[in-house]
Amino acid sequence: MKKLCLVLVLALLLPLMAVPAAQAEDVVTIEYWQYYFESKVALIDELIAQFEAENPGIKVAHQHFPYDSFQEKIATSVAAGEGPDIVNLFYGWVPKYVKSGVLQPLPAGSFSPETIEAEFAPMVSINKFDGVYYTIPTAVRTLGLFYNKDILAEHGYTAPPATLDEMVEMAVKMTKRNAAGDLEVEGLTFQPDGQLHGFFRPVLLNLFGQDPLSDDNKTALWNASEAGYQAFQWLTDLATVHKVGEVNFMTNDATAFRNGAAAMSIDGSYRISALEGDGTLNYGVVPIPSHEGRKSSFGTFWTNGILAGTKDKELEASEKFLAFLTSEEVMKTWTTRIGEIGARTSIAEDQELLKNEKLAPFIEMLPYADSYFYVDEAADRKIVVDAIDQVLLNGMDPREVLDWAVGEAQALLDSYWK
Repeated sequence: MKKLCLVLVLALLLPLMAVPAAQAEDVVTIEYWQYYFESKVALIDELIAQFEAENPGIKVAHQHFPYDSFQEKIATSVAAGEGPDIVNLFYGWVPKYVKSGVLQPLPAGSFSPETIEAEFAPMVSINKFDGVYYTIPTAVRTLGLFYNKDILAEHGYTAPPATLDEMVEMAVKMTKRNAAGDLEVEGLTFQPDGQLHGFFRPVLLNLFGQDPLSDDNKTALWNASEAGYQAFQWLTDLATVHKVGEVNFMTNDATAFRNGAAAMSIDGSYRISALEGDGTLNYGVVPIPSHEGRKSSFGTFWTNGILAGTKDKELEASEKFLAFLTSEEVMKTWTTRIGEIGARTSIAEDQELLKNEKLAPFIEMLPYADSYFYVDEAADRKIVVDAIDQVLLNGMDPREVLDWAVGEAQALLDSYWK
């Protein structure tokens, strides 16, 4: 009798015991990689939990890596036939990943070119190749002018500068040095390998009236007119003539401004989350000052692509996750939590977000924020940084240095397009 009861119990339990195993087999796991930025990592973890609750058949494994080793990690993993299903990339890295076959075109079902161009910020089209999109961002960023309200008030200023000329004049007056001539407060931060190289091209070139690249992105035009030379001269004069800031002062531009040792700093909207987290700095943000009636800002973004080796159920799951990450709901959360602006044009029209005095200037700059076409972002950045160093450290003529820099930039473009 006992044996019979045991048999009956097992007969009833076995089907129930088998259910979790069957369900586990139905679950698809995909990997998502990004570089480590504390606020982004925390938010992605929250978003993954929400996505998994809404999609019980999909699990998302989230991995993050230090920025300095992120590209190397991607390269070695892809070469070994491993790596993630979805990777978060700086938009300036995308051209080389497309050319090398690392990425596959976005699924047309959710991300047709027509849909992207109708619903997303225009700058996203910088990553369109032969009519095809390979990546899609959750948010975009523009550069703005951060200013320390207390330092401005100490010098009698009731408003931040509206033009480049006003910005230089104010920066000179607010720069503070001790008796030995050592810098104590920067009037305007000067960090070429920070945001300054991006500020030069395309923002400063556009402000002076010079296009940075030809329409087909195949020719560097930095020195194509006198306006280009004037823009580079203006940039180097900040350090050599006006002496309003120094390279690596207090480690970098972000640290100097956050610690109240800089009156003004050109930086991206993503800096808001760190400054708000500190909660002690009395600061404001305005659009990049204009020049001779021209307005400009630098539009950048981190963007999500699906690796070429992802297929079948993993590809379907990746498409769903990307659709979730680029939904209007997620973008609005991203905007308020991270400080980057949701990539859909509808976010830029959100009246609630426009009431935020820190976010509003960045949203205001979206219509005239240009992205720069990088074929190798790290190499292109090094060209600008080296050019500035040649003027600052070696006393070279800015005009000659700009000619050299354009030659180096053109070589990069030629190598990519040939």
